[in-house]
Amino acid sequence: MADAVKEPFQNDDLVTARLRKLAAIRDLGIDPFPRNFDRTHLSSQVLAKFEQLEGTTVHVAGRLVGAIRHMGKAGFAHLLDRDGRIQVFFKRDVLGDEGFSLYRLLDVGDFIGVEGTPFRTKTGDVTVEAREITFLAKAIRPLPEKWHGLTDAETRQRQRYLDLIANDDVRTLFDNRSRAIRAIREFLHQRDFVEVETPILQSVAAGAAARPFSTHSNALDDTLYLRIAIELYLKRCIVGGIERVFEIGRVFRNEGLSFKHNPEFTMMELYQAYADYTDIMELVESLVAHVAETVLGMTRVTWRGEPIDLAPPWPRRSLRQLLIDHTGVDYEAYRDDASLRAAAATAGLGVDPAWNRAKVIDELMSTYVEPRLITPTFVVDYPTETTPLAKRRPDHPEEVERFEAYIGGMEVANAFTELNDPLDQRVRLEEQAAQHAAGDEDAQALDWDFLEAIEHGMPPTGGLGLGIDRIIMVLADRQSIRDVILFPQLRSRDRDG
Repeated sequence: MADAVKEPFQNDDLVTARLRKLAAIRDLGIDPFPRNFDRTHLSSQVLAKFEQLEGTTVHVAGRLVGAIRHMGKAGFAHLLDRDGRIQVFFKRDVLGDEGFSLYRLLDVGDFIGVEGTPFRTKTGDVTVEAREITFLAKAIRPLPEKWHGLTDAETRQRQRYLDLIANDDVRTLFDNRSRAIRAIREFLHQRDFVEVETPILQSVAAGAAARPFSTHSNALDDTLYLRIAIELYLKRCIVGGIERVFEIGRVFRNEGLSFKHNPEFTMMELYQAYADYTDIMELVESLVAHVAETVLGMTRVTWRGEPIDLAPPWPRRSLRQLLIDHTGVDYEAYRDDASLRAAAATAGLGVDPAWNRAKVIDELMSTYVEPRLITPTFVVDYPTETTPLAKRRPDHPEEVERFEAYIGGMEVANAFTELNDPLDQRVRLEEQAAQHAAGDEDAQALDWDFLEAIEHGMPPTGGLGLGIDRIIMVLADRQSIRDVILFPQLRSRDRDG
């Protein structure tokens, strides 16, 4: 059995040396993988309450990091727990021969528990003097060398656990991500929203213009899709009388990768009955400011070296005027697909002959306008064909009451006054379904059950989709979505290569 375990590591001298130490620990009669340890204090508590704890007994536990400094009959090491690090002092006279023998078998990366007393060294460092060591887990593989750091992006994203061990700021980032999501929930609960869970596996991929992932259900003998949006099920909740509803969850789109796109990402979607898109604008700017205040203690953040203030109110800019200002193209002057494609090409956009008006407008926006919207901005009022689920503007029926919120040159939220006229909705979704049948994989499929739901009556409603990952990018000043997702999608690695 031992030889079978060693075989995968036979060409790795560092691992072989650790396996020998593991065997030596067992030879001491010690279980190197016990079931628990009664920790009484975290590192932060010992450091913060040193004056009260000095000379008393504490039990700390964590991973050995940094370097183990051997000094004859004594030595120092650092323990890393969820709150940070604390120094531990090992002395043969205190530990005894057996305890000190165990200390000499420790490696960086091992988990141990320490019973000891806090004291301050001559250099002023708060330290725990170990009276007893409890071995908790052996690290067979060595950690990255801390003094070189873990900087390779591929390694950091593929082996996030090493990134978390080696880089304190990464642990802080993901702690802040958790706090941000909690702050979103608290904000919405204070406004009487109800949190629900809706299906991830769906029979129709609808609610957004995106390509889905598909799978086969053996039990149903049917094709199912990972959801591309949460929208249509939350609207069913509105129909059913849950007047303020939200969900935070994973969404999946079978599309390309970029600094702001990952095939699976986290969305918060909400719907509020008797509200329109102006109400949702106020909610968004208040929500984002609240999250920043909760996580960072202020609404001011830095993005690529530039200061941004997330405090409301955010300016409102019309999509049509922004496109005129930055491209010279007024889409209202070009009423058909071909003429708008030609105008966009003249403006310098690389145009696909298959693009319709909605696609051309979207590409003009993402290419020429979006990168310029660094400070928080609401872009409002979109052509009807771009947004089949939104209500028309009463003063301008060829546009819908929609906004997108931009920060740092990227869209962070999309919202509209929801279309609740089931007859108008049927016509628009049938048009989308026809485009889908003609080969447009991004066009929405037709969800007949959703149409039937709103035919039972849906009140006026404002809806919102908020990109959690992109909000975290802004708060943390990270320029890649992969940096704020614990385990981003990466190309499969050949284990035998």
